[in-house]
Amino acid sequence: YGYEGLGSIYWHMVSKLLLAVQESCLQAISNGENEVMIGQLLEHFYEINEGIGVHKSPELYGAFPTDPYSHTPGGKGAQQPGMTGQVKEDVITRFGELGVFVNQGELYFNPCLLRKEEFLSKETSFDYLSLLRGSQSITIPSNSLAFTYCQVPIIYHISDKDHLEIIFKDGTSSKIDALVIDRITSEKIFKRTGDIVQINANVNSTYLK
Repeated sequence: YGYEGLGSIYWHMVSKLLLAVQESCLQAISNGENEVMIGQLLEHFYEINEGIGVHKSPELYGAFPTDPYSHTPGGKGAQQPGMTGQVKEDVITRFGELGVFVNQGELYFNPCLLRKEEFLSKETSFDYLSLLRGSQSITIPSNSLAFTYCQVPIIYHISDKDHLEIIFKDGTSSKIDALVIDRITSEKIFKRTGDIVQINANVNSTYLK
C-alpha cells in the first residue's frame, strides 16, 4: 500500500466531505429543522473537521500539517505536498464556520457553526497584512476572535445583540444594528479599495455552539 491507491487517505476527498456536511448543516439551520437532527449533523461536521491534517501534530500526520497533501498511504506520512484541491475546500469551509456569506452582493455574518471555545480567553495581538500600510498589528480583547476578509480585519465580539461597526480610513465609522453590510460598502471590501480599515461585529451569543 505504498502507492496512491488502496489503503490511502485522500485528503482532498475528506475536505470535500467536510464541505458537503457543512452545507447540510447550514441548510438544516436555515430550514428550521429540529434541534436533534441539527445537533447530529454538527457532531458529524466537527468530527470530520478534527480529522483534517491542520488539527494534527506533525508526528501524527507524518508531515507539516498546514500544508495541503494529496494522500497518506498506510504506514507512511502524508505524500505529494502541493496546491491540491484541498486548499479550496478548506478555505471555503473555514469561512463557512466563521459565518461569512454573500447574498445579492451584500456581505453578511451568521456564525451559527462557530464554537465559543474559539474565542480568546485573554487579550492578544493580531498581525495581518493591511491594504494600505503593509504589516500591521492590532490588539484583540478577550472574548473576541479576529480574521481578515479581502485583507480587512474583522473582529467578532460576543454580545447579547447583533451590531456592526465599520471603520473607514478617514477615521469615521458607521454603525448598523444588524450583521448585514449594504451592497455599496460590500463592493468596496470585495474590490479592496482600502476605504474600510476594520469591521467590529458584535454577535449574539445564542448563535454560537
